[in-house]
Amino acid sequence: MEVNFGFCLFLLVLLAPLTCAGRAAMSTTAGGGGGGDGGGDGSIQKLEVQKHLKNLNRPPVKSIKSPDGDIIDCVHVSHQPAFDHPDLKSHKIQMRPNFHPEGNNFGESKVSSNSKPITQLWHKSGRCSEGTIPIRRTKKDDILRASSVQNFGKKKHKSTPQPKPAKPLPDLFTQSGHQHAIAYVEGGNFYGAKATINVWDPKIQQPNEFSLSQIWILAGSFNQDLNSIEAGWQVSPDLYGDNNTRLFTYWTSDAYQATGCYNLLCSGFIQINNDIALGASISPLSNYGSSQYDISLLVWKDPKEGNWWMQFGNDHVLGYWPAPLFSYLTESASMIEWGGEVVNSESDGQHTSTQMGSGHFPDEGFGKASYFKNIQVVDGDNKLRAPKDLGTYTEKENCYNVKTGNAGDWGTYFYYGGPGRNPNCH
Repeated sequence: MEVNFGFCLFLLVLLAPLTCAGRAAMSTTAGGGGGGDGGGDGSIQKLEVQKHLKNLNRPPVKSIKSPDGDIIDCVHVSHQPAFDHPDLKSHKIQMRPNFHPEGNNFGESKVSSNSKPITQLWHKSGRCSEGTIPIRRTKKDDILRASSVQNFGKKKHKSTPQPKPAKPLPDLFTQSGHQHAIAYVEGGNFYGAKATINVWDPKIQQPNEFSLSQIWILAGSFNQDLNSIEAGWQVSPDLYGDNNTRLFTYWTSDAYQATGCYNLLCSGFIQINNDIALGASISPLSNYGSSQYDISLLVWKDPKEGNWWMQFGNDHVLGYWPAPLFSYLTESASMIEWGGEVVNSESDGQHTSTQMGSGHFPDEGFGKASYFKNIQVVDGDNKLRAPKDLGTYTEKENCYNVKTGNAGDWGTYFYYGGPGRNPNCH
């Protein structure tokens, strides 16, 4: 297969880390100023933060204190942020999808050593009742870590000139500050994707770096109007204020410029499930050479309504991205990606030691390297099938790598990840 790296490049430039200077400026003004001049600006910024918090944190029916310090608010389903979107003011909530993809059976792998099901830490303290949805409460400090109130919860758009395919890509990718190890399909019409993703707690070197493992569902051009739906797990100290492994979603309809956000941090995604909180910590996590745990995610387009639905595991249909949010994805996706991504800020002039996946290379195999298994796409007949002509990509294979395979219960799978900085990656 001829790999169209130029086409892949723009997808992969996702999120530029916040600068320390930007964060410091935000903290100073939002905190009311450091005394002396600028007090007026600080007061305005403080009011902006308070207003944004009030908008995000809706009045709850009840609140639950999670063991990890999160507050989970149980909010009436009709009061969630989604309905602030101008295109959703008169939207009628669809409480269930009209159709599931045929062949949607995650099943249990005979190879995995899962001893108990994946859950979320806040479940130890309580549950939200029917008719409500769990929303992770945003704290003032969460917003203050962002470069601005407007940028909180958003990936930062970074324009990069599209290279010719023959041009060496590693230098360009290094400039973007992001590194990846992915498998992908392109060039067709796709109506969804599925994967079972091994969950770990990769170590993050710098607070402005992150490590994630996710599915990307993409359509449009990669300059100004990229449509993207994303779901997976991530460790992001900047976004959440800790190093916990958390379930997340993201969407954009304009290449990360003005639209979209993580989880429920803006209007858009409509949640209907009362059991799973976007942005909440996942438990338990895999251990090197010991028990392995994974989460199963499915995103698909409802053939009747055109909304894009998300399912977590076998039982939890979480909600949907309404069709009016998108342009190209109102039809279909043109590319699907699965895999890992890290930020490499090179803060000390060397490659980051932020880990991807388990922090170990694919060659180490099960129990040691992180995996995606049973990866599938949804075709035009609303059927799940194995991806054809699967490509792989990584910028620096000595830092992070990817290795595909196919076997029985695992279907199409790959191991991916790595430690970052090592004697062969510096």
